[in-house]
Amino acid sequence: MRRIDVGAIREDFPILSTRMNGKPLAYLDNAATSQKPRQVISAISEYYGRYNANIHRGIYKIAEEATEKYIESKSKLARMINAGSSREIIYTRNATESINLVALSWGEANIRRGDHILITEMEHHSNMVPWMVLARRKGAVLDYVRLGKDYNLEMGSLEKELSKNPKIMAFTHASNVLGTVNDARSITTKAHKAGALVLVDGAQSAPHMGVDVRGIGCDLFALSGHKMLGPTGIGALYGKEELLERMEPLLTGGDMIRSVTYESFEWNELPWKFEAGTPNIAGGIALGTAVDYINKVGIGRIRAHEESLTSYAIERMGRIKGVKIFGASDHDANGRAGIVSFAVDGIHPHDVSQIFDGEGIAIRAGHHCAMPLVTQLIKEPALSRMSFYLYNTEEEVDRAVAAIDKVKRTFKL
Repeated sequence: MRRIDVGAIREDFPILSTRMNGKPLAYLDNAATSQKPRQVISAISEYYGRYNANIHRGIYKIAEEATEKYIESKSKLARMINAGSSREIIYTRNATESINLVALSWGEANIRRGDHILITEMEHHSNMVPWMVLARRKGAVLDYVRLGKDYNLEMGSLEKELSKNPKIMAFTHASNVLGTVNDARSITTKAHKAGALVLVDGAQSAPHMGVDVRGIGCDLFALSGHKMLGPTGIGALYGKEELLERMEPLLTGGDMIRSVTYESFEWNELPWKFEAGTPNIAGGIALGTAVDYINKVGIGRIRAHEESLTSYAIERMGRIKGVKIFGASDHDANGRAGIVSFAVDGIHPHDVSQIFDGEGIAIRAGHHCAMPLVTQLIKEPALSRMSFYLYNTEEEVDRAVAAIDKVKRTFKL
Protein backbone atom coordinates (compact mmCIF):
# COMPACT_ATOMS: atom_id res chain seq x y z
CA MET A 1 0.00 0.00 0.00
CA ARG A 2 1.39 3.39 -1.00
CA ARG A 3 2.03 5.63 1.98
CA ILE A 4 0.17 8.91 2.28
CA ASP A 5 1.96 12.17 1.45
CA VAL A 6 1.75 13.80 4.86
CA GLY A 7 3.56 16.93 3.70
CA ALA A 8 1.01 17.57 0.96
CA ILE A 9 -1.87 16.82 3.33
CA ARG A 10 -0.58 19.27 5.92
CA GLU A 11 -0.67 22.04 3.31
CA ASP A 12 -4.46 21.63 3.25
CA PHE A 13 -4.83 22.45 6.97
CA PRO A 14 -4.36 26.17 7.67
CA ILE A 15 -4.20 25.78 11.44
CA LEU A 16 -1.12 23.56 11.20
CA SER A 17 0.94 26.53 10.02
CA THR A 18 0.15 28.48 13.18
CA ARG A 19 2.25 28.66 16.32
CA MET A 20 1.27 27.95 19.92
CA ASN A 21 3.28 29.67 22.64
CA GLY A 22 5.86 30.61 20.03
CA LYS A 23 6.36 27.03 18.83
CA PRO A 24 5.01 25.26 15.72
CA LEU A 25 1.70 23.66 16.63
CA ALA A 26 1.77 19.89 17.04
CA TYR A 27 -1.86 18.92 17.33
CA LEU A 28 -2.15 15.54 19.06
CA ASP A 29 -5.71 15.72 20.40
CA ASN A 30 -7.59 14.21 17.47
CA ALA A 31 -9.73 11.90 19.59
CA ALA A 32 -11.36 15.07 20.96
CA THR A 33 -11.81 16.76 17.58
CA SER A 34 -9.98 16.85 14.26
CA GLN A 35 -8.68 19.85 12.39
CA LYS A 36 -10.39 20.95 9.16
CA PRO A 37 -8.89 21.09 5.66
CA ARG A 38 -9.36 24.23 3.60
CA GLN A 39 -11.75 22.29 1.34
CA VAL A 40 -14.18 21.85 4.26
CA ILE A 41 -13.74 25.44 5.40
CA SER A 42 -14.40 26.62 1.83
CA ALA A 43 -17.54 24.46 1.56
CA ILE A 44 -19.03 26.24 4.58
CA SER A 45 -18.05 29.66 3.27
CA GLU A 46 -19.36 28.88 -0.21
CA TYR A 47 -22.75 27.82 1.12
CA TYR A 48 -23.24 31.00 3.12
CA GLY A 49 -21.69 33.24 0.47
CA ARG A 50 -23.18 31.83 -2.73
CA TYR A 51 -26.33 29.72 -2.21
CA ASN A 52 -27.57 30.20 1.35
CA ALA A 53 -31.22 29.11 1.34
CA ASN A 54 -33.43 26.72 3.25
CA ILE A 55 -33.81 23.18 1.93
CA HIS A 56 -36.94 21.32 0.82
CA ARG A 57 -38.89 24.58 0.62
CA GLY A 58 -37.88 27.03 -2.09
CA ILE A 59 -38.60 26.44 -5.76
CA TYR A 60 -35.79 28.70 -6.89
CA LYS A 61 -32.23 28.06 -8.03
CA ILE A 62 -30.16 28.54 -4.87
CA ALA A 63 -32.69 26.68 -2.70
CA GLU A 64 -32.63 23.78 -5.11
CA GLU A 65 -28.81 23.77 -5.09
CA ALA A 66 -28.71 23.78 -1.27
CA THR A 67 -31.20 20.92 -1.15
CA GLU A 68 -29.28 18.91 -3.75
CA LYS A 69 -25.91 19.29 -2.00
CA TYR A 70 -27.39 18.50 1.42
CA ILE A 71 -29.03 15.32 0.13
CA GLU A 72 -25.88 14.40 -1.78
CA SER A 73 -23.84 14.60 1.42
CA LYS A 74 -26.03 11.90 2.97
CA SER A 75 -25.43 9.66 -0.03
CA LYS A 76 -21.67 10.16 0.35
CA LEU A 77 -21.78 9.19 4.02
CA ALA A 78 -24.05 6.23 3.31
CA ARG A 79 -21.55 4.90 0.76
CA MET A 80 -18.63 5.48 3.13
CA ILE A 81 -20.11 3.27 5.87
CA ASN A 82 -21.95 0.95 3.42
CA ALA A 83 -25.47 1.79 4.55
CA GLY A 84 -28.28 0.40 2.43
CA SER A 85 -29.31 3.87 1.29
CA SER A 86 -29.27 7.51 2.35
CA ARG A 87 -32.74 6.91 3.85
CA GLU A 88 -30.85 5.19 6.70
CA ILE A 89 -28.75 8.28 7.50
CA ILE A 90 -30.23 10.66 10.08
CA TYR A 91 -28.28 13.88 10.65
CA THR A 92 -27.88 14.88 14.30
CA ARG A 93 -25.51 17.24 16.09
CA ASN A 94 -23.04 14.50 17.03
CA ALA A 95 -22.72 10.89 18.19
CA THR A 96 -23.98 11.91 21.62
CA GLU A 97 -27.25 13.18 20.21
CA SER A 98 -27.55 10.09 18.02
CA ILE A 99 -27.33 7.80 21.05
CA ASN A 100 -29.75 9.95 23.03
CA LEU A 101 -32.19 9.83 20.11
CA VAL A 102 -32.20 6.04 20.31
CA ALA A 103 -32.52 5.98 24.11
CA LEU A 104 -35.40 8.46 24.07
CA SER A 105 -37.24 7.14 21.02
CA TRP A 106 -36.67 3.39 20.80
CA GLY A 107 -35.92 3.09 24.52
CA GLU A 108 -39.09 4.84 25.67
CA ALA A 109 -41.21 2.57 23.50
CA ASN A 110 -39.48 -0.75 24.18
CA ILE A 111 -37.81 -0.81 27.60
CA ARG A 112 -39.94 -2.02 30.49
CA ARG A 113 -39.38 -2.53 34.22
CA GLY A 114 -36.93 -5.37 34.83
CA ASP A 115 -35.54 -5.36 31.27
CA HIS A 116 -31.77 -5.53 30.85
CA ILE A 117 -29.65 -2.98 28.98
CA LEU A 118 -26.06 -4.00 28.24
CA ILE A 119 -23.00 -1.78 27.72
CA THR A 120 -19.29 -2.22 28.54
CA GLU A 121 -16.91 -0.88 31.16
CA MET A 122 -14.92 1.05 28.54
CA GLU A 123 -17.75 3.32 27.35
CA HIS A 124 -17.58 7.08 26.92
CA HIS A 125 -20.12 8.95 29.06
CA SER A 126 -22.14 9.54 25.87
CA ASN A 127 -22.80 5.82 25.61
CA MET A 128 -23.30 5.34 29.33
CA VAL A 129 -25.32 8.16 30.87
CA PRO A 130 -28.27 7.98 28.39
CA TRP A 131 -28.72 4.31 29.33
CA MET A 132 -28.33 5.07 33.04
CA VAL A 133 -31.08 7.69 32.78
CA LEU A 134 -33.33 5.37 30.75
CA ALA A 135 -32.81 2.48 33.18
CA ARG A 136 -33.58 4.70 36.17
CA ARG A 137 -36.72 6.11 34.54
CA LYS A 138 -38.02 2.73 33.38
CA GLY A 139 -36.92 0.58 36.31
CA ALA A 140 -34.65 -1.43 34.00
CA VAL A 141 -31.28 -3.01 34.87
CA LEU A 142 -28.03 -1.69 33.39
CA ASP A 143 -25.33 -4.38 33.06
CA TYR A 144 -21.68 -4.08 32.05
CA VAL A 145 -19.35 -6.36 30.11
CA ARG A 146 -16.17 -6.44 32.16
CA LEU A 147 -12.66 -5.65 30.93
CA GLY A 148 -9.77 -8.04 31.33
CA LYS A 149 -6.29 -7.13 32.52
CA ASP A 150 -5.30 -6.66 28.87
CA TYR A 151 -7.98 -3.96 28.56
CA ASN A 152 -9.98 -6.07 26.11
CA LEU A 153 -13.53 -7.23 26.78
CA GLU A 154 -13.75 -10.49 28.69
CA MET A 155 -15.59 -12.93 26.46
CA GLY A 156 -16.76 -14.89 29.48
CA SER A 157 -18.34 -11.75 30.91
CA LEU A 158 -19.97 -11.01 27.54
CA GLU A 159 -21.52 -14.47 27.39
CA LYS A 160 -22.72 -14.18 31.00
CA GLU A 161 -24.40 -10.81 30.44
CA LEU A 162 -25.94 -11.89 27.14
CA SER A 163 -27.50 -14.88 28.92
CA LYS A 164 -29.74 -12.32 30.66
CA ASN A 165 -31.30 -11.58 27.25
CA PRO A 166 -30.82 -7.80 27.18
CA LYS A 167 -33.22 -5.76 25.06
CA ILE A 168 -30.36 -3.68 23.68
CA MET A 169 -26.57 -3.80 23.68
CA ALA A 170 -24.62 -0.59 23.04
CA PHE A 171 -20.83 -0.66 22.78
CA THR A 172 -17.95 1.38 21.45
CA HIS A 173 -16.22 0.28 18.26
CA ALA A 174 -12.95 1.84 19.44
CA SER A 175 -12.16 3.14 22.93
CA ASN A 176 -11.22 6.81 23.19
CA VAL A 177 -9.02 6.02 26.21
CA LEU A 178 -7.53 2.57 25.64
CA GLY A 179 -7.35 2.42 21.86
CA THR A 180 -9.02 -1.01 22.06
CA VAL A 181 -10.75 -1.89 18.80
CA ASN A 182 -13.64 -4.23 19.51
CA ASP A 183 -14.65 -6.99 17.11
CA ALA A 184 -17.95 -5.32 16.31
CA ARG A 185 -19.15 -8.01 13.93
CA SER A 186 -18.57 -10.86 16.38
CA ILE A 187 -20.13 -8.99 19.31
CA THR A 188 -23.14 -7.99 17.19
CA THR A 189 -23.70 -11.58 16.08
CA LYS A 190 -23.62 -12.83 19.67
CA ALA A 191 -25.93 -10.05 20.86
CA HIS A 192 -28.45 -10.72 18.08
CA LYS A 193 -28.53 -14.41 19.02
CA ALA A 194 -29.45 -13.29 22.54
CA GLY A 195 -32.31 -11.23 21.10
CA ALA A 196 -30.74 -7.80 21.63
CA LEU A 197 -30.90 -4.77 19.40
CA VAL A 198 -27.33 -3.52 18.75
CA LEU A 199 -26.03 0.05 18.70
CA VAL A 200 -22.36 0.71 17.91
CA ASP A 201 -20.69 3.95 18.99
CA GLY A 202 -18.45 4.71 16.00
CA ALA A 203 -17.17 8.14 17.05
CA GLN A 204 -13.58 6.85 17.21
CA SER A 205 -13.76 4.36 14.34
CA ALA A 206 -15.53 6.07 11.44
CA PRO A 207 -12.80 8.72 10.97
CA HIS A 208 -9.92 6.28 11.14
CA MET A 209 -10.76 2.83 9.78
CA GLY A 210 -13.03 1.22 7.27
CA VAL A 211 -16.57 0.88 8.61
CA ASP A 212 -19.10 -1.44 7.01
CA VAL A 213 -22.35 -1.27 8.96
CA ARG A 214 -23.96 -4.03 6.90
CA GLY A 215 -20.88 -6.20 7.34
CA ILE A 216 -20.99 -5.59 11.10
CA GLY A 217 -24.72 -6.28 11.06
CA CYS A 218 -25.51 -3.67 13.72
CA ASP A 219 -28.96 -2.13 13.88
CA LEU A 220 -27.70 1.36 14.71
CA PHE A 221 -24.37 3.19 14.37
CA ALA A 222 -23.50 6.66 15.72
CA LEU A 223 -20.75 9.03 14.56
CA SER A 224 -19.59 12.64 14.91
CA GLY A 225 -18.59 14.77 11.93
CA HIS A 226 -16.16 16.98 13.84
CA LYS A 227 -13.89 14.01 14.55
CA MET A 228 -13.64 13.17 10.83
CA LEU A 229 -12.49 16.52 9.36
CA GLY A 230 -16.04 17.95 9.32
CA PRO A 231 -17.41 20.92 11.26
CA THR A 232 -18.82 20.82 14.76
CA GLY A 233 -22.56 20.51 15.19
CA ILE A 234 -23.09 17.75 12.64
CA GLY A 235 -23.19 14.01 13.25
CA ALA A 236 -25.20 11.06 12.10
CA LEU A 237 -27.20 8.07 13.20
CA TYR A 238 -27.32 5.11 10.85
CA GLY A 239 -30.28 2.82 11.40
CA LYS A 240 -31.71 -0.11 9.51
CA GLU A 241 -34.62 1.21 7.49
CA GLU A 242 -37.21 -1.14 8.93
CA LEU A 243 -36.18 -0.16 12.47
CA LEU A 244 -36.27 3.58 11.76
CA GLU A 245 -39.71 3.18 10.22
CA ARG A 246 -40.98 1.75 13.52
CA MET A 247 -39.33 4.39 15.72
CA GLU A 248 -41.12 7.59 16.72
CA PRO A 249 -39.37 10.89 16.00
CA LEU A 250 -37.82 12.61 19.01
CA LEU A 251 -38.53 16.18 17.87
CA THR A 252 -41.57 17.42 16.01
CA GLY A 253 -42.38 20.48 13.94
CA GLY A 254 -41.41 21.65 10.48
CA ASP A 255 -39.97 19.45 7.73
CA MET A 256 -40.54 16.16 9.55
CA ILE A 257 -44.23 16.31 8.67
CA ARG A 258 -45.81 15.06 5.45
CA SER A 259 -49.23 16.58 6.17
CA VAL A 260 -51.03 18.37 8.99
CA THR A 261 -54.68 19.22 9.56
CA TYR A 262 -56.28 20.77 12.63
CA GLU A 263 -57.20 17.25 13.71
CA SER A 264 -54.21 15.07 12.75
CA PHE A 265 -50.77 14.78 11.17
CA GLU A 266 -48.64 12.33 9.21
CA TRP A 267 -44.87 11.85 9.60
CA ASN A 268 -42.59 12.56 6.67
CA GLU A 269 -40.66 9.74 5.00
CA LEU A 270 -37.17 8.73 6.05
CA PRO A 271 -34.75 10.27 6.79
CA TRP A 272 -36.59 13.58 7.16
CA LYS A 273 -38.97 12.11 9.74
CA PHE A 274 -36.20 12.56 12.36
CA GLU A 275 -34.95 16.02 11.28
CA ALA A 276 -37.36 18.62 12.63
CA GLY A 277 -36.91 22.27 11.68
CA THR A 278 -34.16 23.84 9.62
CA PRO A 279 -31.14 21.53 9.92
CA ASN A 280 -27.44 22.35 9.98
CA ILE A 281 -27.34 22.72 6.19
CA ALA A 282 -23.81 24.10 5.98
CA GLY A 283 -22.60 21.39 8.37
CA GLY A 284 -24.18 18.60 6.36
CA ILE A 285 -22.75 19.87 3.08
CA ALA A 286 -19.30 20.34 4.64
CA LEU A 287 -19.45 16.82 6.12
CA GLY A 288 -19.94 15.55 2.59
CA THR A 289 -16.79 17.44 1.59
CA ALA A 290 -14.92 15.87 4.53
CA VAL A 291 -16.01 12.42 3.32
CA ASP A 292 -14.68 13.32 -0.15
CA TYR A 293 -11.33 14.26 1.41
CA ILE A 294 -11.06 11.04 3.41
CA ASN A 295 -11.97 8.99 0.34
CA LYS A 296 -9.35 10.77 -1.77
CA VAL A 297 -6.60 9.98 0.74
CA GLY A 298 -7.96 6.46 1.34
CA ILE A 299 -9.26 5.20 4.67
CA GLY A 300 -6.97 2.16 4.54
CA ARG A 301 -3.91 4.36 4.07
CA ILE A 302 -5.05 6.62 6.91
CA ARG A 303 -5.37 3.57 9.16
CA ALA A 304 -1.90 2.31 8.20
CA HIS A 305 -0.37 5.74 8.85
CA GLU A 306 -1.94 5.97 12.30
CA GLU A 307 -0.84 2.44 13.23
CA SER A 308 2.71 3.34 12.21
CA LEU A 309 2.69 6.51 14.33
CA THR A 310 1.17 4.70 17.30
CA SER A 311 3.76 1.94 17.11
CA TYR A 312 6.54 4.53 16.89
CA ALA A 313 5.17 6.47 19.88
CA ILE A 314 4.75 3.37 22.03
CA GLU A 315 8.25 2.15 21.19
CA ARG A 316 9.87 5.52 22.01
CA MET A 317 7.81 6.16 25.15
CA GLY A 318 8.47 2.61 26.34
CA ARG A 319 12.14 3.51 26.80
CA ILE A 320 11.36 6.28 29.29
CA LYS A 321 11.57 5.24 32.91
CA GLY A 322 8.50 6.08 34.96
CA VAL A 323 6.10 6.30 32.00
CA LYS A 324 3.16 3.91 32.02
CA ILE A 325 1.13 3.38 28.84
CA PHE A 326 -2.46 2.22 29.21
CA GLY A 327 -4.39 0.32 26.61
CA ALA A 328 -4.97 -2.85 24.70
CA SER A 329 -1.62 -4.61 24.30
CA ASP A 330 0.16 -1.81 26.13
CA HIS A 331 3.34 -1.92 24.07
CA ASP A 332 1.93 -3.15 20.76
CA ALA A 333 0.06 -0.98 18.24
CA ASN A 334 -1.19 -3.95 16.21
CA GLY A 335 -4.97 -3.72 16.01
CA ARG A 336 -5.06 -0.65 18.23
CA ALA A 337 -6.60 2.74 17.42
CA GLY A 338 -4.25 5.72 17.10
CA ILE A 339 -4.55 6.60 20.78
CA VAL A 340 -1.84 6.50 23.46
CA SER A 341 -2.97 7.24 27.02
CA PHE A 342 -0.17 7.47 29.55
CA ALA A 343 0.89 8.60 33.02
CA VAL A 344 4.22 9.89 34.29
CA ASP A 345 4.92 8.58 37.79
CA GLY A 346 4.42 11.23 40.46
CA ILE A 347 3.17 13.97 38.11
CA HIS A 348 -0.43 14.97 37.58
CA PRO A 349 -1.53 14.86 33.91
CA HIS A 350 -2.62 18.51 34.07
CA ASP A 351 0.98 19.46 34.82
CA VAL A 352 2.15 17.23 31.99
CA SER A 353 -0.29 18.89 29.59
CA GLN A 354 0.76 22.38 30.69
CA ILE A 355 4.42 21.66 29.95
CA PHE A 356 3.45 20.14 26.58
CA ASP A 357 1.48 23.32 25.87
CA GLY A 358 4.59 25.39 26.51
CA GLU A 359 6.33 23.31 23.83
CA GLY A 360 3.56 23.96 21.32
CA ILE A 361 2.06 20.47 21.66
CA ALA A 362 -1.67 19.96 22.19
CA ILE A 363 -2.59 16.82 24.12
CA ARG A 364 -5.54 15.91 26.34
CA ALA A 365 -5.40 15.53 30.12
CA GLY A 366 -8.25 14.29 32.29
CA HIS A 367 -10.61 11.34 32.48
CA HIS A 368 -11.56 11.75 28.79
CA CYS A 369 -15.30 11.57 29.47
CA ALA A 370 -14.80 8.01 30.72
CA MET A 371 -14.54 8.69 34.45
CA PRO A 372 -15.49 5.22 35.72
CA LEU A 373 -12.93 3.58 33.44
CA VAL A 374 -10.08 5.92 34.40
CA THR A 375 -10.75 6.40 38.10
CA GLN A 376 -12.32 3.05 39.11
CA LEU A 377 -10.67 0.48 36.81
CA ILE A 378 -7.35 2.05 35.85
CA LYS A 379 -7.29 3.75 39.27
CA GLU A 380 -5.67 6.99 38.16
CA PRO A 381 -7.01 10.48 38.94
CA ALA A 382 -6.55 11.34 35.27
CA LEU A 383 -4.49 10.37 32.22
CA SER A 384 -2.56 12.20 29.53
CA ARG A 385 -3.51 11.23 25.97
CA MET A 386 -1.99 11.63 22.55
CA SER A 387 -4.17 10.77 19.57
CA PHE A 388 -3.16 10.81 15.92
CA TYR A 389 -4.67 11.49 12.52
CA LEU A 390 -3.63 11.63 8.88
CA TYR A 391 -1.65 14.90 9.19
CA ASN A 392 0.54 13.92 12.15
CA THR A 393 4.23 13.05 11.80
CA GLU A 394 7.01 11.12 13.53
CA GLU A 395 8.73 14.46 14.13
CA GLU A 396 5.73 15.50 16.25
CA VAL A 397 6.04 12.25 18.22
CA ASP A 398 9.72 13.05 18.76
CA ARG A 399 8.74 16.47 20.10
CA ALA A 400 6.25 14.81 22.46
CA VAL A 401 8.90 12.42 23.77
CA ALA A 402 11.24 15.37 24.33
CA ALA A 403 8.41 17.11 26.21
CA ILE A 404 8.08 14.10 28.53
CA ASP A 405 11.80 14.38 29.25
CA LYS A 406 11.27 18.07 30.06
CA VAL A 407 8.41 17.13 32.41
CA LYS A 408 10.73 14.81 34.31
CA ARG A 409 13.51 17.40 34.46
CA THR A 410 11.10 20.08 35.63
CA PHE A 411 9.91 17.90 38.51
CA LYS A 412 13.44 16.58 39.12
CA LEU A 413 12.48 12.94 38.49
